[in-house]
Amino acid sequence: MAALCCYTWLVSTTIIVGAGITGASLAYHLALRGHETVLLDSDLPGSGATRASFAWIGRPSTTALPSAPLRYLALDEYRRLEQELPHLAIRWSGALTWGALAEAGHTIHPSQVTALEPNLIDPPAGANFQREDAAFDPTVVTDQLVDAAVTNGAQLHVGTPVIGLERRGRTVTGVQTAQGLMPATSVVLAAGNGAVPLCRSIGLALPVAPSPAVLVRLHTTPDLVHRIVARPDLEVRQQPDGTVLVVTEYRGETSRSALADVARASRQRVMESFRIREPVDVVSAQIGWRPMPEDGEPIIGAEPDVPGLYIAVLHSAITLAAAVGRLASDEITTGIEAPELAGCRRMRFDRATSWTPAADVLDQHQP
Repeated sequence: MAALCCYTWLVSTTIIVGAGITGASLAYHLALRGHETVLLDSDLPGSGATRASFAWIGRPSTTALPSAPLRYLALDEYRRLEQELPHLAIRWSGALTWGALAEAGHTIHPSQVTALEPNLIDPPAGANFQREDAAFDPTVVTDQLVDAAVTNGAQLHVGTPVIGLERRGRTVTGVQTAQGLMPATSVVLAAGNGAVPLCRSIGLALPVAPSPAVLVRLHTTPDLVHRIVARPDLEVRQQPDGTVLVVTEYRGETSRSALADVARASRQRVMESFRIREPVDVVSAQIGWRPMPEDGEPIIGAEPDVPGLYIAVLHSAITLAAAVGRLASDEITTGIEAPELAGCRRMRFDRATSWTPAADVLDQHQP
């Protein structure tokens, strides 16, 4: 394992920019280690792409992607978090998938589909059931991680937009906020798309662009949808309070009335797909501006040419947050690289390579 020389200090303070689920997980894991940690966000925790996430977590079947070692840890790391934070509300319901969205897995008979999803009107001739898959309310889990971080000594500053990185020579020494300079021994950029201009301001190219999707919230009686259900024209799940979440493609909507049309169309698909006992009401439709690295793979790690800077921008952040929180905080506090993150370094974009993302890039359907 290689040493990260820029992350070895006697006394250290880490500023995390971005209090979405990635930043919240990092803050929790750093604070748990007794590391002095400050979490900054221009809004409340989980208000950006995290809030607009469908929040489906799963384990890949097989993949040759560089992030595979990290992705295989995802569910185990959430099981660990459940032990550490007993009130973490994760629903281990499993996922029914068919058509183009189906992962390789256990194919089940239509009668089994009906047993798992009794209100589904037209069960497919064959579907895959991923028993381990789960989902949760991402804003609730983000709040729980932040609360646990603060309990363990982290500081949280909301309403604190970061407008620049402070440097001495090549070394990042803090951040400039609307309220003034905040010095730090290291800065972690976990701000999603917001990390791009901060990197650009110091001459660092971060190949990340927004990848929007629309999350529609409906409401009806609980227990309409029992599992995560994903087919080519519909991805849906239901929360215990009766909220139905539908994720759908963004088609350039630029107004609230256009989003309202998307919500009504999603409501119609749900009503045509499930036996409805009570009215289904539209609650909201929200665009989630997911940060998507150019090759679909996470960007995680210290910048060797910019001491004091660590980047954590990923898709799918919801799936990977627990694993990244532990592994990245280990790298920051010990100076030892985690082998599971070896394929996720930003420097891969600086090297001439013939590698291109596989056709089955994981989690592209998950905001």
